[in-house]
Amino acid sequence: MPKIVRFHETGGAEVLKLEDLPLAEPGTGEIRLKVKALGLNRAEIMFRKGQYLETPQLPSRLGYEAAGIIDAVGPEVTDFQIGDRVSTIPSFPMGEYGVYGESAIVPASATAKYPASLSANEGAAIWMQYMTAFGALIEYGKLKKGDAVIITAASSSVGIAAIQMVKATEGIAIATTRGADKKSFLTDAGADHVIVTDEEDLVEKVMALTNGNGARIVFDPVAGPFLEQLATATASGGIIFEYGALAPHPTPFPLFPALAKGLTIRGYTLFEIVKNPDMLKRGKEYIYKGLEAGSLKPIIDRTFPLADIAEAHRYMASNQQKGKIVVTV
Repeated sequence: MPKIVRFHETGGAEVLKLEDLPLAEPGTGEIRLKVKALGLNRAEIMFRKGQYLETPQLPSRLGYEAAGIIDAVGPEVTDFQIGDRVSTIPSFPMGEYGVYGESAIVPASATAKYPASLSANEGAAIWMQYMTAFGALIEYGKLKKGDAVIITAASSSVGIAAIQMVKATEGIAIATTRGADKKSFLTDAGADHVIVTDEEDLVEKVMALTNGNGARIVFDPVAGPFLEQLATATASGGIIFEYGALAPHPTPFPLFPALAKGLTIRGYTLFEIVKNPDMLKRGKEYIYKGLEAGSLKPIIDRTFPLADIAEAHRYMASNQQKGKIVVTV
């Protein structure tokens, strides 16, 4: 009986329990994965707390990203076979198909082979971060050479993915972080400029770096009152992608900068991409090419064993990480 992570009530990391459950069989269009590694995402913390886009039906599984080996294939699956080395693309209800555990069943459409040059730990750190950044910056933002891009919460895995994509396109990556302790890390990760927002004036710095023009694209998971500063630092006709809600405060609409500059302020999640077959195909092609070329390279911050899943969640909530948190199975 595989060990599976579930929770029977919403709340803090202590609600996560490692339980022995019967080995399930994949249904039509599904595959079963012998899990080797899990990639953690902030969405899973929100889901565990009952604060996510999807409401958990208790007791609930959780988890979007896993890498492993297919050990069973359901009816009508033709693109995969037992023994394939794959990782999961977040595109399914987390409560129904959560991947935290030694075994996971997911739709075959939500799995993809990953390059042999990558470890299982890296394989579990591909799709959420790169597909999220791809959708905003490449698919919708039409990122091009010379574009200045503000990337907030830049030390997260998605933030690092965005830095790598901006650099691959020869844009200007302006990373922000609250504390100076992450500045050198972000510079090493490829950021052209790093603004420490607890110590520096964001608008003043961005305008100085862009000859007074502002950034054409803003990629932000923070929201809250910070959005007003970001709007002021955005160029005329620019676009702000809000893909998260890390701020503990309401998000005011920056009306006057939006009116004066004709800004687009857009809510966005990667589900827009992964649920559209054409966009998903383009995203996978872009990411595969970047991984092969080396312009995209997952950065693993720290690993935890499955038995320490609650501690891994606490570490993510602490905001100390610089890259992807991975749980080994």
